[in-house]
Amino acid sequence: MEVSPLIWAITVAVVLALLAFDYFFHIRKAHVPSLKEAAIWSSLYVGIALVFGIVVLIFGGIDMGAEYFAGYITEKALSVDNLFVFLIIIASFRVPREDQQKVLLFGIVFSLIARTAFIFVGAALINQFAWVFYIFGLILLLTAGNLLKKDDESDEANNFIIRIAKKLFHTTDSYDGDKLFTKVDGKKVLTPMLLVMVAIGGTDILFALDSIPAIFGLTQNVYIVFTATAFSLMGLRQLYFLLDGLLDRLIYLSYGLAAILAFIGVKLILHALHENNLPFVNNGEHVQVIEISTGFSLTVIIGVLVVTVLASLFSKAGKAQTAVNNVRRHAKNYLDLSYTADVAEREHVYALLLEEEAYVNTMAKKYRDKVKDIEQIRTEVAQAHKEHDEFLKS
Repeated sequence: MEVSPLIWAITVAVVLALLAFDYFFHIRKAHVPSLKEAAIWSSLYVGIALVFGIVVLIFGGIDMGAEYFAGYITEKALSVDNLFVFLIIIASFRVPREDQQKVLLFGIVFSLIARTAFIFVGAALINQFAWVFYIFGLILLLTAGNLLKKDDESDEANNFIIRIAKKLFHTTDSYDGDKLFTKVDGKKVLTPMLLVMVAIGGTDILFALDSIPAIFGLTQNVYIVFTATAFSLMGLRQLYFLLDGLLDRLIYLSYGLAAILAFIGVKLILHALHENNLPFVNNGEHVQVIEISTGFSLTVIIGVLVVTVLASLFSKAGKAQTAVNNVRRHAKNYLDLSYTADVAEREHVYALLLEEEAYVNTMAKKYRDKVKDIEQIRTEVAQAHKEHDEFLKS
């Protein structure tokens, strides 16, 4: 189905309007969104994406609708995985909680721009060179392999670009609200806010290199690729605050995504063989192979994600992850109480720490030891116990 320039213009205008609404009504005034606010707006954006998919289904037909939903679900799942990296970057730069929304919105806008560029470049290559499907398929298979190895994320946000920026420009380690530049001793300097946006932008480009081949493996309709990608990014900011603290519970998400990307990679290579025109493959003739339908792809994607999420939520390792993270949260809350003289509040937080710690100790040690950053968590908990003992002695 051909999409008219008018439909394209309306779609782009709607996407830009949603981004503008997000900025002027939520971001411009720095604040920490409540769980209720994040849940409402995250649900709203998902609802908009689903309604759009139904419209595509009605006016574009079953095949086009299935391609949109397969692409949207895949891109949304990849976006959730990207939130892990955003969490690490934002935490390592110690971005004030109330300013994190602006950083995330910048990341979403930059990601949309980068992915749109990749979409049109990818579409142009596909239209001219069918062998590009081989490259896209190999990229996805390599990405799937890397996901299986990704069991630890670096806490260092000072990547190559950041180190260069710090060498070339005057920077400060202190934030000045949400300003990108400030003055120190009369000199204009970069704030960490600008540096964290550069770090987010750099990672967005890497994410685009993975996500665009993935969705092209499901559809070559540029309009569907663009809309599925755009709507998967909408509401990502709200989802960040909704899932913050719960993302670590999805311990098998990387395995599920690896399976999905590997599946789409195989699908792309099969399609490349079917459309083959490389002279050194089957003498440049098409290869008779099985073509995987969009309906089957959608079923596999949904099935893998459901199994992944359920396995994460009900596994003993997942429960241990959640419980240990709760211990860490109570320990941090206690350590942050150094400013207060309220004995009742101090004892309440410490009691929560002891209760959760006792629950963790009932779990098998092999599951506790698998928790990410377990040694650092044990150090923080020990520090909380030490401070409490000193408080009782004083």
